Amino acid sequence: MTAATSARHPPQPVETIPGDPACGLLLLCDHASNAVPPDLDHLGVAAPHFERHIAYDIGAAAVTRALARRLGAPALLTTFSRLIIDPNRGRTDPTLVMRLSDGAVVPGNARIGPEGVAERLARFYDPYDRAIDEAVAAAFAAGAPPAIVTVHSFTPAWRGVARPWHVGILWDRDDRLAGPLIAALRADPARFTVGDNQPYGGGLPGDTIDRHAMARGLPNALIEIRQDLIGDEAGAEDWAARFSALLGPLVARA
Repeated sequence: MTAATSARHPPQPVETIPGDPACGLLLLCDHASNAVPPDLDHLGVAAPHFERHIAYDIGAAAVTRALARRLGAPALLTTFSRLIIDPNRGRTDPTLVMRLSDGAVVPGNARIGPEGVAERLARFYDPYDRAIDEAVAAAFAAGAPPAIVTVHSFTPAWRGVARPWHVGILWDRDDRLAGPLIAALRADPARFTVGDNQPYGGGLPGDTIDRHAMARGLPNALIEIRQDLIGDEAGAEDWAARFSALLGPLVARA
């Protein structure tokens, strides 16, 4: 990570994009940023690793911002690297603070104890959680319990094996939104390879969807887009346009 990236790190752990709380949709981006505050000294990790998927979801923030703009929906994005603490994990998940991530050792996490984890929860994880709770409460107050959609990205290959999917939709038990979204993507004339709970499974106890959507009975979907498709502005806008055309009517139906 460059010094310029650290200098741009916002003072708050959440970026809020205002939108209409009555639109029926809340957009989230759990792994939007690769930033690490200067006092954490890059966690001892070499700069090139902060350009990899281990630090953030490449392209996911650009897609989220473009979706929010197109749909007029509120959105919340993290402003810190997942290497500090992963907000898409449960509080007791062993991968909440990664000591080793896809071959990269994270020295700043190697000896972290319960007190250190608690500090990071309070500083980074909990404010994001509270912001989501507040956005959901605002939607309920507006008379429109929201569907929750989180935006992620995945690597084109994993451990030397190419991943064939262009996009995946993850879900767990409640497919009111995810099912029709998968069907709509598979009907696209571009004939994308669409993963149904691929390249990851959707049932991760304590993750963002579990904590904020499943716990409230809200329709939800986790979008995973292959990183090479959204690594530049044009790709991010293209996929945001595609999902905005689909999500509007599907959210209303869900």
